[in-house]
Amino acid sequence: MGVMNKFMNFLGLQEEEEIVERERLAAQEEQEPEQQENETSALDKRRNQRGNNVVSIHSQKNVKVVLYEPRSYDEAQEIADHLRSHRTVVVNLQRIRQDQALRVIDFLSGTVYALGGGISKIGGNIFLCTPDTVEIQGTITEILADSEQDYNRMR
Repeated sequence: MGVMNKFMNFLGLQEEEEIVERERLAAQEEQEPEQQENETSALDKRRNQRGNNVVSIHSQKNVKVVLYEPRSYDEAQEIADHLRSHRTVVVNLQRIRQDQALRVIDFLSGTVYALGGGISKIGGNIFLCTPDTVEIQGTITEILADSEQDYNRMR
């Protein structure tokens, strides 16, 4: 405390708490530039550390698409394992019984949902199953079904 502050406090013109508060604010103002420099350097260090964790999506050159033609429901788990390994799978269900095909699609739909991927029908009993790293855009209409309806209308 300065002499002037002590004198004013003695006369009752100023309270001691106000003096302490002013001195604390003055001390903070002197330290602020140092703290700002320290905070800035810490922020730069964090940015540099984060920059090292960036991975280019173009670095994956071994992208695989697996073609699978199951003969029974037991092979559905193998297809799911490919999806878990972030591989796209094209599943052809034309050589399996209809009831088994429905079970395979149900199983794969649950797997794809759990992994955050997608499933899309791309032909008669042919499905495209993708992991979360692959996005499906657009749709494929079934030309055979449309042509059969046109044929039946013409009769």
